[in-house]
Amino acid sequence: MVDTATLVEDLRAEQEDLAALLAGLATADWSRPTPAPGWSIADQVAHLAFFDRSALTALTDPDGFAKMLEAALADPEGYVDTAAAPLAGLPPQALLDEWRESSAALRSALAAAPAGTRVPWFGPPMSVPSKATARLMETWAHGQDVADTLGTTRQPTGRLRHIVHIALRARPYSYFARGLPTPEEAVRVELTRPDGGLWRMGPDEAADVVRGDAEEFCLVLTRRRHVADTALTAEGPAAQEWLRVGQTYAGGPGEGRRPGQFPARSAATPEAGGQNPGGRDAGA
Repeated sequence: MVDTATLVEDLRAEQEDLAALLAGLATADWSRPTPAPGWSIADQVAHLAFFDRSALTALTDPDGFAKMLEAALADPEGYVDTAAAPLAGLPPQALLDEWRESSAALRSALAAAPAGTRVPWFGPPMSVPSKATARLMETWAHGQDVADTLGTTRQPTGRLRHIVHIALRARPYSYFARGLPTPEEAVRVELTRPDGGLWRMGPDEAADVVRGDAEEFCLVLTRRRHVADTALTAEGPAAQEWLRVGQTYAGGPGEGRRPGQFPARSAATPEAGGQNPGGRDAGA
Protein backbone atom coordinates (compact mmCIF):
# COMPACT_ATOMS: atom_id res chain seq x y z
CA MET A 1 0.00 0.00 0.00
CA VAL A 2 1.44 3.37 -1.09
CA ASP A 3 0.67 6.24 1.28
CA THR A 4 -0.92 9.50 0.20
CA ALA A 5 2.23 11.56 0.68
CA THR A 6 4.15 9.28 -1.71
CA LEU A 7 1.35 9.38 -4.25
CA VAL A 8 1.18 13.17 -4.15
CA GLU A 9 4.94 13.40 -4.60
CA ASP A 10 4.76 11.04 -7.58
CA LEU A 11 1.92 13.12 -9.01
CA ARG A 12 4.08 16.24 -8.63
CA ALA A 13 6.97 14.55 -10.43
CA GLU A 14 4.74 13.44 -13.31
CA GLN A 15 3.24 16.91 -13.69
CA GLU A 16 6.63 18.60 -13.51
CA ASP A 17 8.04 16.31 -16.18
CA LEU A 18 5.24 17.30 -18.55
CA ALA A 19 5.55 20.98 -17.62
CA ALA A 20 9.26 20.84 -18.53
CA LEU A 21 8.37 19.34 -21.91
CA LEU A 22 5.86 22.13 -22.56
CA ALA A 23 7.95 25.01 -21.28
CA GLY A 24 10.15 25.36 -24.35
CA LEU A 25 7.46 25.03 -27.01
CA ALA A 26 7.02 27.70 -29.65
CA THR A 27 3.58 29.28 -29.78
CA ALA A 28 2.78 27.53 -33.06
CA ASP A 29 3.51 24.11 -31.55
CA TRP A 30 0.55 24.40 -29.18
CA SER A 31 -1.78 24.19 -32.19
CA ARG A 32 -0.22 21.01 -33.56
CA PRO A 33 -2.65 18.09 -33.81
CA THR A 34 -1.95 15.18 -31.48
CA PRO A 35 -2.73 11.50 -32.07
CA ALA A 36 -6.05 12.04 -30.25
CA PRO A 37 -8.39 12.94 -33.12
CA GLY A 38 -9.45 16.57 -32.97
CA TRP A 39 -7.14 17.48 -30.08
CA SER A 40 -4.18 19.85 -30.29
CA ILE A 41 -1.45 20.12 -27.67
CA ALA A 42 -3.40 23.06 -26.23
CA ASP A 43 -6.50 20.86 -25.97
CA GLN A 44 -4.51 18.23 -24.09
CA VAL A 45 -3.20 20.72 -21.54
CA ALA A 46 -6.57 22.44 -21.21
CA HIS A 47 -8.13 19.08 -20.43
CA LEU A 48 -5.62 18.47 -17.66
CA ALA A 49 -6.03 21.99 -16.29
CA PHE A 50 -9.81 21.78 -16.24
CA PHE A 51 -10.00 18.43 -14.50
CA ASP A 52 -7.23 19.23 -12.02
CA ARG A 53 -9.24 22.33 -11.13
CA SER A 54 -12.42 20.22 -11.01
CA ALA A 55 -10.78 17.79 -8.60
CA LEU A 56 -9.67 20.72 -6.44
CA THR A 57 -13.24 22.03 -6.41
CA ALA A 58 -14.56 18.59 -5.49
CA LEU A 59 -12.19 18.51 -2.50
CA THR A 60 -12.67 22.06 -1.27
CA ASP A 61 -16.06 23.29 -2.51
CA PRO A 62 -18.69 20.51 -2.62
CA ASP A 63 -21.50 22.92 -3.52
CA GLY A 64 -19.48 24.34 -6.39
CA PHE A 65 -18.70 20.85 -7.64
CA ALA A 66 -22.38 19.89 -7.44
CA LYS A 67 -23.10 22.64 -9.98
CA MET A 68 -20.37 21.29 -12.24
CA LEU A 69 -21.83 17.82 -11.96
CA GLU A 70 -25.26 19.16 -12.87
CA ALA A 71 -23.81 20.73 -16.02
CA ALA A 72 -22.05 17.48 -16.91
CA LEU A 73 -25.25 15.46 -16.50
CA ALA A 74 -27.06 17.91 -18.78
CA ASP A 75 -24.54 17.27 -21.58
CA PRO A 76 -22.90 13.89 -20.91
CA GLU A 77 -21.57 13.48 -24.45
CA GLY A 78 -20.16 16.96 -25.00
CA TYR A 79 -19.14 18.13 -21.54
CA VAL A 80 -15.58 16.81 -21.63
CA ASP A 81 -14.75 18.79 -24.75
CA THR A 82 -16.83 21.93 -24.22
CA ALA A 83 -15.93 22.51 -20.56
CA ALA A 84 -12.22 22.82 -21.29
CA ALA A 85 -12.61 24.78 -24.56
CA PRO A 86 -12.19 28.27 -22.99
CA LEU A 87 -8.89 27.19 -21.47
CA ALA A 88 -7.67 25.83 -24.80
CA GLY A 89 -8.23 29.30 -26.27
CA LEU A 90 -5.84 30.97 -23.84
CA PRO A 91 -2.40 32.11 -24.98
CA PRO A 92 0.02 29.19 -24.45
CA GLN A 93 1.90 30.71 -21.52
CA ALA A 94 -1.35 31.62 -19.76
CA LEU A 95 -2.65 28.08 -20.28
CA LEU A 96 0.56 26.56 -18.96
CA ASP A 97 0.45 28.87 -15.95
CA GLU A 98 -3.19 27.97 -15.27
CA TRP A 99 -2.46 24.26 -15.39
CA ARG A 100 0.58 24.55 -13.15
CA GLU A 101 -1.39 26.63 -10.66
CA SER A 102 -4.32 24.20 -10.71
CA SER A 103 -2.12 21.13 -10.36
CA ALA A 104 -0.13 22.63 -7.48
CA ALA A 105 -3.29 23.65 -5.63
CA LEU A 106 -4.74 20.19 -6.13
CA ARG A 107 -1.64 18.52 -4.74
CA SER A 108 -1.80 20.70 -1.64
CA ALA A 109 -5.47 19.85 -1.14
CA LEU A 110 -4.85 16.14 -1.58
CA ALA A 111 -2.01 16.22 0.92
CA ALA A 112 -4.13 18.12 3.47
CA ALA A 113 -7.29 16.01 3.13
CA PRO A 114 -8.19 14.12 6.34
CA ALA A 115 -7.83 10.35 6.30
CA GLY A 116 -10.95 8.67 4.98
CA THR A 117 -12.03 11.63 2.84
CA ARG A 118 -14.24 10.67 -0.10
CA VAL A 119 -13.92 12.91 -3.13
CA PRO A 120 -17.11 13.42 -5.17
CA TRP A 121 -16.61 12.98 -8.90
CA PHE A 122 -18.40 12.62 -12.21
CA GLY A 123 -18.60 8.90 -11.44
CA PRO A 124 -18.58 7.25 -8.02
CA PRO A 125 -16.83 9.12 -5.17
CA MET A 126 -13.14 8.30 -4.83
CA SER A 127 -10.69 8.03 -1.97
CA VAL A 128 -7.88 10.58 -1.84
CA PRO A 129 -5.23 8.01 -2.89
CA SER A 130 -7.43 6.90 -5.79
CA LYS A 131 -7.92 10.50 -6.90
CA ALA A 132 -4.17 11.16 -6.79
CA THR A 133 -3.54 7.98 -8.78
CA ALA A 134 -6.16 8.91 -11.37
CA ARG A 135 -4.68 12.36 -11.87
CA LEU A 136 -1.19 10.86 -12.26
CA MET A 137 -2.50 8.39 -14.83
CA GLU A 138 -4.19 11.14 -16.83
CA THR A 139 -1.12 13.36 -16.71
CA TRP A 140 1.02 10.51 -18.01
CA ALA A 141 -1.45 9.53 -20.73
CA HIS A 142 -2.02 13.05 -22.05
CA GLY A 143 1.69 13.67 -21.72
CA GLN A 144 2.23 10.71 -24.04
CA ASP A 145 0.05 12.38 -26.66
CA VAL A 146 2.18 15.52 -26.36
CA ALA A 147 5.42 13.53 -26.55
CA ASP A 148 4.20 11.62 -29.60
CA THR A 149 3.29 14.88 -31.32
CA LEU A 150 6.74 16.30 -30.68
CA GLY A 151 8.56 13.09 -31.58
CA THR A 152 9.98 12.89 -28.07
CA THR A 153 10.77 9.63 -26.27
CA ARG A 154 10.11 9.82 -22.54
CA GLN A 155 12.13 7.91 -19.98
CA PRO A 156 9.84 5.46 -18.15
CA THR A 157 9.87 5.65 -14.36
CA GLY A 158 8.69 3.63 -11.39
CA ARG A 159 5.58 5.80 -11.35
CA LEU A 160 4.18 3.44 -13.96
CA ARG A 161 3.27 1.09 -11.10
CA HIS A 162 0.38 3.40 -10.21
CA ILE A 163 -0.99 3.12 -13.75
CA VAL A 164 -0.67 -0.67 -13.68
CA HIS A 165 -2.55 -0.67 -10.39
CA ILE A 166 -5.38 1.48 -11.70
CA ALA A 167 -5.61 -0.63 -14.86
CA LEU A 168 -6.25 -3.72 -12.77
CA ARG A 169 -8.85 -1.95 -10.64
CA ALA A 170 -10.57 -0.46 -13.68
CA ARG A 171 -10.85 -3.77 -15.54
CA PRO A 172 -14.57 -4.24 -14.71
CA TYR A 173 -15.31 -0.68 -15.81
CA SER A 174 -13.70 -1.37 -19.18
CA TYR A 175 -16.50 -3.80 -19.91
CA PHE A 176 -19.19 -1.57 -18.46
CA ALA A 177 -18.06 1.30 -20.72
CA ARG A 178 -18.66 -0.92 -23.75
CA GLY A 179 -21.91 -2.44 -22.52
CA LEU A 180 -20.29 -5.86 -22.15
CA PRO A 181 -20.69 -8.34 -19.30
CA THR A 182 -17.78 -8.41 -16.88
CA PRO A 183 -15.95 -11.74 -17.13
CA GLU A 184 -15.70 -13.88 -14.03
CA GLU A 185 -12.12 -14.95 -14.78
CA ALA A 186 -9.39 -13.08 -12.92
CA VAL A 187 -6.28 -11.81 -14.71
CA ARG A 188 -2.85 -11.09 -13.28
CA VAL A 189 0.08 -9.25 -14.77
CA GLU A 190 3.81 -9.96 -14.77
CA LEU A 191 5.52 -6.86 -16.10
CA THR A 192 9.14 -5.79 -16.44
CA ARG A 193 9.76 -2.61 -14.50
CA PRO A 194 11.81 0.30 -15.86
CA ASP A 195 14.65 -0.73 -13.52
CA GLY A 196 14.63 -4.29 -14.87
CA GLY A 197 12.77 -5.88 -11.96
CA LEU A 198 9.33 -7.45 -12.13
CA TRP A 199 5.91 -6.30 -11.02
CA ARG A 200 3.48 -9.10 -10.23
CA MET A 201 -0.02 -7.83 -9.59
CA GLY A 202 -3.41 -9.47 -9.48
CA PRO A 203 -4.55 -12.77 -7.97
CA ASP A 204 -1.79 -15.37 -7.75
CA GLU A 205 -4.26 -18.09 -8.65
CA ALA A 206 -5.38 -16.40 -11.90
CA ALA A 207 -4.83 -18.69 -14.89
CA ASP A 208 -4.96 -15.76 -17.34
CA VAL A 209 -1.79 -13.67 -17.44
CA VAL A 210 -0.51 -10.60 -19.31
CA ARG A 211 3.28 -10.50 -19.60
CA GLY A 212 5.68 -7.97 -21.05
CA ASP A 213 7.07 -4.50 -20.59
CA ALA A 214 5.32 -2.28 -18.02
CA GLU A 215 5.48 0.83 -20.20
CA GLU A 216 3.94 -1.00 -23.15
CA PHE A 217 1.20 -2.32 -20.87
CA CYS A 218 0.43 1.20 -19.68
CA LEU A 219 0.41 2.51 -23.25
CA VAL A 220 -2.11 -0.15 -24.27
CA LEU A 221 -4.37 0.21 -21.22
CA THR A 222 -4.44 4.00 -21.51
CA ARG A 223 -5.17 3.29 -25.19
CA ARG A 224 -2.15 5.21 -26.47
CA ARG A 225 -0.87 2.23 -28.46
CA HIS A 226 -2.45 -0.63 -30.34
CA VAL A 227 -1.48 -3.90 -28.72
CA ALA A 228 -0.33 -5.26 -32.08
CA ASP A 229 2.51 -2.74 -31.98
CA THR A 230 3.85 -4.10 -28.69
CA ALA A 231 5.50 -7.30 -27.51
CA LEU A 232 2.90 -7.93 -24.80
CA THR A 233 1.68 -11.51 -24.52
CA ALA A 234 -1.69 -12.61 -23.23
CA GLU A 235 -2.14 -16.12 -21.89
CA GLY A 236 -5.80 -17.13 -21.74
CA PRO A 237 -8.95 -15.71 -23.34
CA ALA A 238 -9.75 -13.29 -20.49
CA ALA A 239 -6.27 -11.75 -20.73
CA GLN A 240 -6.51 -11.51 -24.51
CA GLU A 241 -9.90 -9.81 -24.31
CA TRP A 242 -8.69 -7.36 -21.67
CA LEU A 243 -5.96 -6.12 -24.00
CA ARG A 244 -8.65 -5.53 -26.61
CA VAL A 245 -11.11 -3.60 -24.44
CA GLY A 246 -9.19 -2.38 -21.38
CA GLN A 247 -9.04 1.27 -20.38
CA THR A 248 -7.93 3.15 -17.29
CA TYR A 249 -10.19 6.20 -17.49
CA ALA A 250 -13.84 7.15 -17.16
CA GLY A 251 -16.02 7.63 -20.23
CA GLY A 252 -16.19 5.85 -23.55
CA PRO A 253 -13.19 4.02 -25.00
CA GLY A 254 -12.69 6.56 -27.77
CA GLU A 255 -11.51 6.13 -31.32
CA GLY A 256 -8.13 4.72 -30.42
CA ARG A 257 -4.84 4.07 -32.13
CA ARG A 258 -4.47 2.11 -35.33
CA PRO A 259 -2.14 -0.87 -35.80
CA GLY A 260 1.08 0.47 -37.28
CA GLN A 261 0.37 4.07 -36.27
CA PHE A 262 3.56 3.96 -34.20
CA PRO A 263 6.67 1.86 -34.82
CA ALA A 264 6.47 -1.52 -33.14
CA ARG A 265 9.27 -2.23 -30.67
CA SER A 266 9.08 -5.90 -31.63
CA ALA A 267 6.58 -8.20 -33.26
CA ALA A 268 3.47 -8.97 -31.21
CA THR A 269 2.68 -12.55 -30.41
CA PRO A 270 -0.26 -14.32 -32.05
CA GLU A 271 -2.10 -14.26 -28.71
CA ALA A 272 -1.88 -10.50 -28.37
CA GLY A 273 -2.02 -9.46 -32.02
CA GLY A 274 -4.95 -8.49 -34.21
CA GLN A 275 -6.86 -6.65 -31.51
CA ASN A 276 -9.05 -3.56 -31.59
CA PRO A 277 -7.40 -0.12 -31.46
CA GLY A 278 -6.96 1.83 -28.27
CA GLY A 279 -8.43 5.29 -27.85
CA ARG A 280 -7.76 8.66 -26.40
CA ASP A 281 -8.89 9.50 -22.92
CA ALA A 282 -12.48 10.56 -23.39
CA GLY A 283 -13.08 11.20 -19.72
CA ALA A 284 -11.41 12.51 -16.65
